Parts: sequence; structure tokens; C-alpha cells
Amino acid sequence: MSIHSSSLQQPRYHRFLNIFGLPIPLDLCLSCSMKFSTSWALAAFLLAPQLTPAQDENNKEPVLPADLIDDPHVREELGVNEFTAPSIRLIFDDLAQLSPLPVKETKHELPKRMPLDRSDLSLEIGFLIAEGFLAVQNNTLNDIEGIAKELSRYGKALGAGERVNRHAASLLDHAKNNRPEALKEELAATQKDVEIELVQLRDADLAHLISLGGWARALECASLAVERDFTEERANQLFREDVADYYEAILGSLDPRVSQRKHMVEIREICSGLKNTMTLAADEEPTEAKVKEIREQSARLAKLALSRGQ
Repeated sequence: MSIHSSSLQQPRYHRFLNIFGLPIPLDLCLSCSMKFSTSWALAAFLLAPQLTPAQDENNKEPVLPADLIDDPHVREELGVNEFTAPSIRLIFDDLAQLSPLPVKETKHELPKRMPLDRSDLSLEIGFLIAEGFLAVQNNTLNDIEGIAKELSRYGKALGAGERVNRHAASLLDHAKNNRPEALKEELAATQKDVEIELVQLRDADLAHLISLGGWARALECASLAVERDFTEERANQLFREDVADYYEAILGSLDPRVSQRKHMVEIREICSGLKNTMTLAADEEPTEAKVKEIREQSARLAKLALSRGQ
């Protein structure tokens, strides 16, 4: 039987940071010495970033699960050490004992036309990185060639083409020479380098959507695997309310132009629902009914993540 702290509601088998600050980009800087007229003051109010529901109503900051931080100092050279996002690699490492994961049964076809919105690009590149990890985990390395080509295409559209092209070439080489561990390293490095590029472009928010896209794909596969072969031990791998809570909070803290898009609002609602489903009482164990609920919600989450708001 697992032991929970009812006050902290920490997930079983995992410890995580209680406080983790994320940078908030400042789009407007006002000089203290400037004297504003009434009209200037009104303009400043209208242009100031609005508080999101997570900040305003709940005063809730995202709490990043510590076991999903790949390298908390990876951005030292950028002077933004406080920024990081959950590692897609570590998400899959957490689900390793559920292999093989049902990839074909949950496969999604990405449209040939690139999404016009950068937030959709970010979600989909996260999906692609996750597909790479699925190929390694299920030993279907022949899939890497197509994934590498798509990563190059998406990287270019996102403004990280040069970085992603280098990784794509290495992915092809590692797949050809059957080097699964090197493939994992290269996929993890791809996520990091795209994040670094986004931070430099002052688009750090989008890096969290890359991670969210990877988690959505992983959870969809993992929940179906557990539903098909249920044991409490296997089911415990799904019950990460801290991860669902983190993504819910992140979505609420994004720029309103992103967070208020219809499918983003729905994605946040699903994360909230997953958090509630995954939260177990001190003496409660996972059930097949809860696993089914997670599987259904995760399938909807994956579909919305690729919907481009349509």
C-alpha cells in the first residue's frame, strides 16, 4: 500500500520541487522618470500583460516535477538558468517497463501542410520527438528516417532549422548503425536545442508546448498499454498528478493570445481532469476504471494537440 501526504498530495514514488520559478517575458518597459499624462496612463494599462486565470484566480505557479528535469543548468550560457521544461526523454524513461507501447494502434498522421501558428508547430514537434522515442523503445528504427525528415521541416518553420538539421543527420546515422542509446541522446539534445533557440527568440513559452506534445503522445500510448494488461504496478506509472498539474498551470500562464485559443482552453481542462483522476488517497490503489478514464482523456488530449484549433 502506498503512503500519501494528504496535505501535500505528492505523487507516489516521486519527489518533486515545491517551488520552481519560470521567467515571464516583459514586452513593455516603462521608465520611472517619464511623466505620463492621463492618456499615457490609460495606454500603459491597456498594453500591460493581463493576468491569466492561473495567476489571477488561483495565484498558482507551475511546479515542475524534479525527476523530469534533464539538466537544470542547460541554459547557463544564456543567462536564463531558471528556465527549463520537462524532458520528453525522462517521460519515456518513466514508462520503460510498459514496453512495447501500442504505437500503430494510436498512430496520428500529421498534415503535409505546416501549421500557421507557432504554438501548433511547437505541440507537433513535441509529438515528433516522442515518435522518435517510441521507435527506439519498440525497436522500429526504420521509422527514424521519416521522423528525422519531419523534424528538419518543423525545425526550419520554427526558426531552429540549422540546429535541428544537425541532429536529424545524426539520427539517421545512429538508426542506420543500430545505436539505440545514441538515438535517445540525440532526440533529447534536439529538444534542448530547439528550446534554446526559442529562448533566444524570446519564445520561451513555446518550449513548454513542445514538452506537452511529447507527454500527450506518451500518455496516450502508455494508458492503452496498461488498459490492455492491467496490474496495479503497471498502472502506478500513469498516476502522475504532479505532471498533469504542471501542464495545467503552464497553459494558464501562457500569453493570452495562445492560452485563450479554443483548443488550448480545452487542453488545459483535460489536464485538470487528468490531475483529478490521477490523484489517489493515502489508502487508494489504481483501478481499471480510472485507467480507462485516463486512456479516454489522453486520447482526446492527443487529438486536440494536433487539431490546430480546427
